[in-house]
Amino acid sequence: MLEVFGRRPYLVLLGIAAFLFVMPFLPLNDYILHILTIFLIFAVFASGWNLTLGMLGLKTLGHHAFFAIGAYISAIVAYYGGVSPWLTIWIGAMTAAVAGIIIGFPILRIRSMPHVAIVTLAFAEIVRLIFSNLKEITRGELGFWGIPPFDPIQIGETTLRFGIGNAVGSYILAAVFFLAVHIALLVLLTSRTGLTFFAIRDAEAAAESLGVHLSRWKIFAFALSAGVVGLSGAIYAHYVMILTPISVAGPEMLITLLAMIIVGGVGRFFGPIYGALLLTAASELLREFGDFRMLLYGVGIIFVVFVAPQGLAALKLKQRRGTTSRT
Repeated sequence: MLEVFGRRPYLVLLGIAAFLFVMPFLPLNDYILHILTIFLIFAVFASGWNLTLGMLGLKTLGHHAFFAIGAYISAIVAYYGGVSPWLTIWIGAMTAAVAGIIIGFPILRIRSMPHVAIVTLAFAEIVRLIFSNLKEITRGELGFWGIPPFDPIQIGETTLRFGIGNAVGSYILAAVFFLAVHIALLVLLTSRTGLTFFAIRDAEAAAESLGVHLSRWKIFAFALSAGVVGLSGAIYAHYVMILTPISVAGPEMLITLLAMIIVGGVGRFFGPIYGALLLTAASELLREFGDFRMLLYGVGIIFVVFVAPQGLAALKLKQRRGTTSRT
């Protein structure tokens, strides 16, 4: 458990919450708050994916499909149905969870992990092609624009507005969802449910011999993971207010989010958060290098993986163990 959560995980999460609370009060421009908002959304995405990839040990490569489903379903219902985004994000998350159950059943019949990766990757490509070809509804690769932002909230004399042009309100909204999701995941994973996930990951046969119904638990984990990722996609849609299939379900999204999990630490609770923060910041800092940006980005990822092959969260844990052994 120490390798998954580190020492005092609730205290670490409280420290992250304090850091996030302080940010709006600092003299930061809208651009910095925008980067932090994207980081928070992607951290939720990465943590949701890490549920199956790291906590359960299923090597899936199609979770960006659930991100796209959550984003598009929420945006379509809000745009065409006139429903408030405060409600449609849950519709998007539930639709993604149902999609996770549907794709989860055939995956359970596949024992080979490379084949699981291929099937989920193919599923993501199918989802991208569906949204690309529904041009009457999504406008395809031209982009689905006009997505309504979250309705404003009145707090005393202050009105919080959301969307790409309202940096403070959007950051606060993303921070609240980030904390709520990670608190819920931490409570879940430190409970008996989390222990069952780890037992299935580490020794399927032993877990089954103790009465664990593998199929039910894997479907539950897959649905939960897809729902969390779908929720992050829905929040993203109502923040950026324009979607294209290639931007939310394309290979760049897959590579970016997978890199965040690997760099942060697969199977470690805080790993996706560290990875999302580092790579979101690095991606923006390297923009000034133009055509060399992705080259330097890739070199940076390779360097981090060589320095910390088990992720940044594992590196931090090793440092603590080294300090303890010396004392």
